[in-house]
Amino acid sequence: MRPSVISTFVLAVAFAPAAVFAQPPTQPPPTTTGQPPAAAQPAPAAPKIPFTTPAGILLVQIKPDKTADFEEMAGKLKAGLAKTTDETLKKQAAGLKIYKSSEPFGPNALYVVLLDPTVPNSEYELFHMLLQTMTPEEQRAEGAQAMWKRYADAFAAGLSKLSLTPLGG
Repeated sequence: MRPSVISTFVLAVAFAPAAVFAQPPTQPPPTTTGQPPAAAQPAPAAPKIPFTTPAGILLVQIKPDKTADFEEMAGKLKAGLAKTTDETLKKQAAGLKIYKSSEPFGPNALYVVLLDPTVPNSEYELFHMLLQTMTPEEQRAEGAQAMWKRYADAFAAGLSKLSLTPLGG
């Protein structure tokens, strides 16, 4: 592991409580109404969760009894990114690491999504990224609607985003 990645992660964990106040959380994950999130409405022109800095962190609060659902989602995202042919998603996958904090974050479990390096101005909304890795057949498969609902219900709060720039070169 590169020293800058370790330093970035350690700093992020150390300042996580302050990070929650640094930027208001994004909207909670979308709930499904019979369709995957992107199919429910047209895709926006600009990313909902972009990064313009070389590195970034997403702080994800998950209900303590729903950690298995989030970890399943993270596994599906990683598996989907591993098989994607989309060049932007491949670049995003190269810098994406997901950690679970040993300590709770208030009443919730805390996951840290480390993005180093980021792909500037790309979408880092987790539901959107997962959807982009799925085939149309996977999106329409029996149980897909229930899967999206379980994943959305796991989130205790919206994502908190930290845009990071290294110091000293």
